[in-house]
Amino acid sequence: MRPRDRLARQGRALHLALAFLTTLPLPHVTRVDEGDFARASAYYPLAGYAVGGAVAALLWWGPPLPAGVVGALGVGLWLWLTGMLHFDGLVDSADALFAVKTPAQRLEILRDVHVGAFGLATGALSLLLLWSLLSAPLPPYAPLVAAVSARALLLLPMNRYPAARAESLGARSREGRVWGALLLAAPTLLLPGAWLAWLAALLGVLGAAAFAARRLGGGLSGDVYGLIVVTAELLALGAYAWGR
Repeated sequence: MRPRDRLARQGRALHLALAFLTTLPLPHVTRVDEGDFARASAYYPLAGYAVGGAVAALLWWGPPLPAGVVGALGVGLWLWLTGMLHFDGLVDSADALFAVKTPAQRLEILRDVHVGAFGLATGALSLLLLWSLLSAPLPPYAPLVAAVSARALLLLPMNRYPAARAESLGARSREGRVWGALLLAAPTLLLPGAWLAWLAALLGVLGAAAFAARRLGGGLSGDVYGLIVVTAELLALGAYAWGR
């Protein structure tokens, strides 16, 4: 492949990653070739920089309001910039994973667009935790470390476990470039306390993935990827709160 074509392919992958994972005002994706979603996964940390960086800026230069209000604004900004993509995956996954059903029945629940009690409770708890953490006296760069590390570490279970549904978008995103994503995310390790946050995120990613795979018969779905990202973000922020 010519260097120009290779560069264009990587440019499409980068555009796809940001357009898929954020609500940034980017041009609409008009072309998706075979393997583009897998290549795009290497650029997932860039979405983390955008989301976490914006929330970090809010905490750093935020309006002179009570900490709880700033925290609520941070939650809203986080949800808006991600299009609630990961939050939706968390809610859908909770309904399926916590149900007393067979793995096949849990996969059917994942297809259901309705929200049940498990999803409602889990979603509410996650938002409450996120608000509490963003309202705490964390370093303003903590959201940046959390968002970037979660999206880089996501590639570990994405490549470790098979897709729960072969026809899903999550299946098309597998076999991503783990080392490329980790390289893009590595600069956050230079920030104070980032090693502990990364470790907490890693434990969350591995634990959530293992639990979900066991409940779904061995594979993971795109919704579970959302659950993993949210879990890793909360644990990374929690590590900063614990370190204070």
